[in-house]
Amino acid sequence: MTRSTSIRTIGIIGAVLAAAALGLAACAPEPVPATSPSPSASTSPEPYNGPAVFVGDELDLLLLTPEEIAQVLPGATEISDPSSTLEQISDGGGPEPAPAICFALFAEQSLRSVGSRTVSWDVPADLEVGIGRLHVLQFADEAQAQARMDQLMAAAEQCARFDYNGPATFDSVTAEPGDNARAFAGTLSIDEIEGGGSMFHAFAAVGNVIVQLWHPTLPESPADAQATADLLRDRAEEARAALFEDLTANPPTPEQPPTTDAAAPWGEWPITADGVGPILLSDTVDVALAAVEGAQVQEPTYDGGPWTLTNADGSASMQIDVQEEDDTKISSITVGNSRTHDEAVQDGTVLPSRGDVRVGALVADAVAAYPGGTSVSVVSSGDEWYDASTRDGHVFRFRTDRAASDPAAVIVGITVADATMWPTPDFR
Repeated sequence: MTRSTSIRTIGIIGAVLAAAALGLAACAPEPVPATSPSPSASTSPEPYNGPAVFVGDELDLLLLTPEEIAQVLPGATEISDPSSTLEQISDGGGPEPAPAICFALFAEQSLRSVGSRTVSWDVPADLEVGIGRLHVLQFADEAQAQARMDQLMAAAEQCARFDYNGPATFDSVTAEPGDNARAFAGTLSIDEIEGGGSMFHAFAAVGNVIVQLWHPTLPESPADAQATADLLRDRAEEARAALFEDLTANPPTPEQPPTTDAAAPWGEWPITADGVGPILLSDTVDVALAAVEGAQVQEPTYDGGPWTLTNADGSASMQIDVQEEDDTKISSITVGNSRTHDEAVQDGTVLPSRGDVRVGALVADAVAAYPGGTSVSVVSSGDEWYDASTRDGHVFRFRTDRAASDPAAVIVGITVADATMWPTPDFR
């Protein structure tokens, strides 16, 4: 867990020096007092007043302690240490709720996140699910996280009773808003037509983070919704204050990208937060294609699909993805393979690299060079990757040939993306 205190420089008070000349009493001039140096002013760093953007290990600031979890969630045992491994399902499907905003309560909140921390626990008294989770989810910027929380709050207000292929309810309470954080908690119950059952949910948001908690409902010992919502709100406020204190003492410094020779072989191009070599994020595709002379270009096979570039001798390829709202603007660039189970790993020596990390290296090299990231496993597609993000919402995705949490995993592709260009799901 990251904890920092502000730096104070204590001023040094100079001593007053007195000098008196010794001489004849009758004619000696009166001594002139020495001038005392004025005390040096205390200096302190300018308070950080930028966006509340948590990255990497700063997500730990929003976690609850095992004691706090056990206090508000009866039946929680064997509470784990925080994990930087995230499992996503992302298979969609299911009934369409009415009103539609209620789907926000069922959605997989981690989709399009760029970092996470997870704590899990057992619930032995629940024979169907038997586990609970707390996710701290990092999004590209404040706008994305707060837009998602707006929809969740709307669902809490509108979905006390709704239809989900039969009657369903969400019995919730909302914490009094903090200066910067919002939170609510409640029990989601589905009619027997869906197999029945209920689950306790709680959400909080501050800055670019959403905290999601779920826990099986135990009728004989229900979770304390109000206490949980208040606790999540208070922790979010404390985390923001600690973040700002740390960023005051250690102001963030953006990466300074190296210069790129567009005429150099691809293997000499750097992968930076701005793009890959001369291909820059947010540029239009036609500008990018003009910057990569001699490349073979394969146009998208469907509207909004990726562009594929292959170097002159066919030994290396890159994929350019475009923004959903504007399919002329580049939102991400991938060197090497774009999927875990694509064809054989390409030769990393002829591909651009992220610093010293190239395609074909171990994911452990990326973790060592860019610590604090998140290993993601997508159940529905079998894709695996390690995400390392920047404070301005750009993400480096190291795609691997097996679970990215396995140090022996090999990097098969490297993506840089401007995640602020990713759309927010809209359930209205």
